[in-house]
Amino acid sequence: MAKRHANAARPLDRFRPIAAVIGALAGLGIILLLNVTLDDYWATIFIGRHSPTDPWSVQNAMWVAFGVAIAELVVRYFNARMEERQMGLGLLPEDERAVIVAADLGTIYAEVRATPDAGRAFLPRLIQRIALQFQAGNSVEQSATLLNTSMEMFLHEVDLRYNMIRYLSWFIPSLGFIGTVIGIGAALEEAARAEPNDPMLLVHVTEKLAVSFNGTLLALLLASIIVFAQSVIQSREEHALNTAGQYCLDNLINRLYAAPGSAALK
Repeated sequence: MAKRHANAARPLDRFRPIAAVIGALAGLGIILLLNVTLDDYWATIFIGRHSPTDPWSVQNAMWVAFGVAIAELVVRYFNARMEERQMGLGLLPEDERAVIVAADLGTIYAEVRATPDAGRAFLPRLIQRIALQFQAGNSVEQSATLLNTSMEMFLHEVDLRYNMIRYLSWFIPSLGFIGTVIGIGAALEEAARAEPNDPMLLVHVTEKLAVSFNGTLLALLLASIIVFAQSVIQSREEHALNTAGQYCLDNLINRLYAAPGSAALK
């Protein structure tokens, strides 16, 4: 039962491997599309193509990693939208005159638990925790402390979900620098093998250097897109969490009434 509940708590995370595969395939699709549509000049910048028959380069690995990162961000985006939708479900009484006692929490708990996202969304999880705490301890102060503790834990949970994206935003520029080092080495090797009086020596060397530095340029561009999208989507998730916490504070914690001498509900 506990294992099934744990799986239900994070159903979107179960699709992350599938999303990663789709993202990698999308990256390969971008490579093929660019290889077909771009001329040699632009192809050297975006896919590092030396010739139509030899399209492999470090840039290709960048596009695959970029596709995986975008797929992760799409999963996080839909999760943020799911969290935002919770505020419109009316899970708590919003009448300013409403007072909630321990006897009311059983109905609220059952209704919240019946919602489709009860096991994974922040708001239902907060309500369920606070309801159980108040029924067990009949203490508003303990319930407020639990809310603060849960908010800190959920904020850390949100941050952990972006570990892979942060790694990829570091990995892509690293690939760019690796490509630059490889390109410089290839240019030096070309210069070492060529005849000193070869009139095309400078052309060949500068072409290889241009490809290597173009890889770094592309890597920084892709990484900047990922970091920007991450900041936007992560802000939405964190804002949804803060809104859920404020909603619980206004419509649950501040409305709880611990009757003097009342016993904790079983």
